[in-house]
Formats: sequence, structure tokens, C-alpha cells
Amino acid sequence: MTDAALGVARSLGGRRWIWRAGEDRVALGIAQRLNLPEIVGRLLAARGVGLEAATNFLEPTLRALLPDPSVLTDMDAAAERLAGAVRNHETVGVFGDYDVDGACSAALMVTFLRGLGCTVHHHVPDRMKEGYGPNGPALLGLVERGVQLIVCVDCGTAAAAALNAVRGAADVIVLDHHKSEGATPPILATVNPNRLDDTSGLGTLCAAGVAFLTAVATVRALRKSGHFAAAREPDLMALLDLVALATVCDVMPLTGVNRALVCQGLKVMGKRGRPGIAALLDVTQARDRLSTFTCGFALGPRINAAGRISEADMGLRLLLSEDPAEALALAERLDSVNRQRQEVEAGMLETALAEAAAQVEAGSAAVLVAGEAWHPGVVGIVAGRIKERFNRPACVAGIAAGLAKGSGRSVTGIDLGAAVIAARQAGILATGGGHSMAAGFSLTPDRITEFRAFLNERLAAASNLPGAADLPVEGSLAVPGATVELARQLDRLAPFGAGNEEPTLVLQRARVVRADRVGKEGNTIRAFVEGEGGGPRLKAMLFRARDGALSDALLSRAGLPMHLAGNLRAEEWNGSVAPGFFIADAAMA
Repeated sequence: MTDAALGVARSLGGRRWIWRAGEDRVALGIAQRLNLPEIVGRLLAARGVGLEAATNFLEPTLRALLPDPSVLTDMDAAAERLAGAVRNHETVGVFGDYDVDGACSAALMVTFLRGLGCTVHHHVPDRMKEGYGPNGPALLGLVERGVQLIVCVDCGTAAAAALNAVRGAADVIVLDHHKSEGATPPILATVNPNRLDDTSGLGTLCAAGVAFLTAVATVRALRKSGHFAAAREPDLMALLDLVALATVCDVMPLTGVNRALVCQGLKVMGKRGRPGIAALLDVTQARDRLSTFTCGFALGPRINAAGRISEADMGLRLLLSEDPAEALALAERLDSVNRQRQEVEAGMLETALAEAAAQVEAGSAAVLVAGEAWHPGVVGIVAGRIKERFNRPACVAGIAAGLAKGSGRSVTGIDLGAAVIAARQAGILATGGGHSMAAGFSLTPDRITEFRAFLNERLAAASNLPGAADLPVEGSLAVPGATVELARQLDRLAPFGAGNEEPTLVLQRARVVRADRVGKEGNTIRAFVEGEGGGPRLKAMLFRARDGALSDALLSRAGLPMHLAGNLRAEEWNGSVAPGFFIADAAMA
């Protein structure tokens, strides 16, 4: 077993701290060759970044990292068909999904094709009435509107039966990234890096990333045919704000091409050229420099909220809006819907957590809880909360009209999607699919106990996980060392997210001088800390500060030294910059 960092085998948050370190030789080589501070070299080495890859990691560009779209199976066929639709001024239908990736990939394709002169209609299925993915009536509805080509984004790989409804009436292209179980649908093209016969190695792309590469390939096909001799080429870079937002919110690894897409996309987003995103930034009062945090915690939840409990296509309409006044009205409605979603979630969470705790106490490897009338649009969020609390794969279902519809979230190394697919193949589930970290399913209530047993057997390895995930830490320092200069050096590794987590440092032997609960709900703790010998004070924040040992220790006036683990950032406020520390965990020193 790995030695605990600083001897913290069980923190106040119930976690073991472990050092995350790379090879010293590689770290030193990176620092020397690129003239970087040693700590940046160490952090890069800890992320598995080698000497040759370090420059592209720190300065990710599409020129260096964007692959040839043709490496994706069926891409050339899809691009040629889309190019033909442009040349012939065809009417195209875009069928999307109700989450952020679905909204962004749909907005990308609609914007791209309209800009090239196509008439484009779009449809996003209603979660409650239509469920996930293509369905025959909706597809036929697009055909009735004159659509000759249908592009399914973020869905369609497993929808062969539904797509058969328009065979002979319209061509179909699928742009997706969800796991494929077997043969792809008998359609014109299925571009999916996770289909079984795809060898591109691009399986970490979200659907919007696949859609962007499809746009690149389509422009290349049009250019080759001489189309742009009499027409202006579209500005593909302007679509990258959508790709960045989707990549972050779908929790795709921020490595390789995704890193370049997000880095460049945040720059595009900062120019506020898309009225819908600009309006949402204003409504959320996102005044700080745009980051993955902005996408994941300010923009994403509000776009998601409509698909969860309101009008499924509201997020897409916001992203497509060209009228600032209309965009502002939609953004305000999405903000309101998100507050409603939070209320619905809060009503479910307490009961779900209590049931989950009982299952974990009984030795369950995976958690499955279900409740009458639990809203199917919120079960995924509640599953994520359970997963975070107990470090176990978690599934949550709402029961209504004789059917339990649910969603699941998993932990690293435990493939929930494969287990759900296996349960459907075994006849336990009516529907089910997903990927390693997330899945969706439905079943009759009388089979819930059977499904729970199936998950526990299939995911038995999860029973060996600790009650809380280990916390990897990457360095330690005294409070006076937490400076703006160091925070800016750490920020060179941004954008942060899955696969490139923000560096977690430990403030050793910090003393809390003052601490209070702040915010409307009082669920944030603001503390001021200093070193054992006094000196400059540093502001430290703990979000989602529920009652417990961690919150009690910060709010205590005992003044005992603590090790604080978290993230150091340079915060800008009213023209000044100061260091700020964001607490993830703590342990008594």
C-alpha cells in the first residue's frame, strides 16, 4: 500500500492522502529545457507528460494536435454527403440530445450548415415523452418538413430500429461517441470513435468534438470540389466555444486534442460572439476569467436544467439565438429552471443518501436506490452525489406508471456502462446503455432487487474501495509560500478538468484565525489562515460545507495547527490580485 502523504491515513473528510509524483529526472529535464520553475516540471512529470510533449501540453494548438478527420471510420462518407447537401442546397434535419453535449453538438451542426446555405430543422426529444435518442415519429416529422438528410448528434449508435423508420425517405448520418455494442445501424455513415471497428484512437472525444471534426472534413471536401471559388469559407474556429463547453461538461479528459479544443474554445468564448453564451455569462454574473470552472459550474448546469425538468430544446435555442434580447430572456428562464432543478434535487437527496448509506453499511459493492415519483431528470445528479459521498458506483431510479427510469455514475476503474449493457442483454432491463463512468436504464419495479444483485456481482471489485477516494496531493508549502506568483505558475497547466486535475497542494500547519459561514444558504465557509509563526494571512474557502468534522474544525476557535489540502489560485477583484486557497480536505497536524 502507498504510504500516506504527511502521515494522513484518514483526514477530517475521511480520506487518505497520497503523493502524486513523477520521475525526478523527467521533471528536472522539462524544467531545464523549457526554462520553467521546478514545481511546474514536477507537476508535468506527475501527469505523465514527457520531455517531448511538454511544449504542446503547455501551449496546446490545433495545428499541432488536431488529427486528420479521415482517421475516423465513415468520416469520408459523411463529409462527402454533407458537402453534397451544401452544394445542392438541401434541407437537413439535426436530431440532438437534451444534455450539454447534445445541445452543443446540435448547435454546431445547425450553425455550420446554415452558414453554408442549407435550410436546417432541428429536434430534441422530450425526456419524459420520448426518452433518449432517435424515435420513429420524430424522424418522420423531420421528413414531412422536407428533410432529405438527417444528422443525429450525441445519439443514434444504438438506434437501428428507430432509424429504419426513414429508410428510403432520407439519408442518415450519426455523429456520436457512446459505446457501441455490435454492428452499427445500416445507414449512410456512423462516425463514432467508440464503435467497435474504429481504430482512430479518439475515443475521448465528446459528440461536439466529433461534430467539429466532421465540419473540418466537410469543408475540406467542399474545397476539393471547388465550391469556395464562388463562396466564402466558414470560420470553423468560431465553433470552438461550443466544443469547449461540451467537452468540459461531458467530463472528457483534457489531454491530447481535447486540451487544444478547450484551450482555444475558451478564447473564442471570451470574445462573447455567441449571444446565447454571452447572455448566460451575464445572468450567472461570471466576472472572472473564463475557465473550465465557468463551463462546468455556471453555464453547463443551466443548459442541462431545461432538458431535465422543462423544455428539452431550450438550451439549443439559446445557443442558436442571434438576437441578444431573445438570448437574455432564454438565459433568465434557464437560470430559473436551474433553481427549480436544485429544489427537486434537494427533495430527493436526503432520502436517497440514507438508503445508500444502509446499502454500503450492508457491504454492497454498488448502490441502487429507487423512489416513487423521483424525477427522472434529476436522478443522474443524485447518483453523482451518492458516488462522491461513498466512493461507490451508484444508480438512482424514479418509479412512475409502472416503470423505473434511472441513471448511474461510476468511479474510476469500474465500468458501469458495460454492466448496464450486460444487464439489458440478460433481460433484466428494458433499456440500458452508457459508458464506463455513466449510464442510463429502465426496468419494471419488480426487477429492481434482481438488478441490484446483478450490479453487486458484476461490480464486485468496487467492494474493495475505501469509503472515500484517496486524495492525491502534489506538493506542500507553508502559508507564506502561497503567493500570487506561485498561483500563476500553477495556472500554466490549465485548462483543468478530467485527466488534468488542478494541482492539489497542502498548506502545512496552518492556523485558522477566523472563519464564518457565508452565502445565502450558509453552505460556504470563509476562513483566514496564517502560519504557526504568524505572518501574512491567506483567505481560504470551503464550498459545499455540510456539517461534519471538516467544517467543525475550520469553525472551531481552538487555533490548533492543521494541514489544509486544496487549490491555490490568483484571484482578481476590483483591479487587484491576491492569492486564494480553495479547501478540498484537512487533517489535524
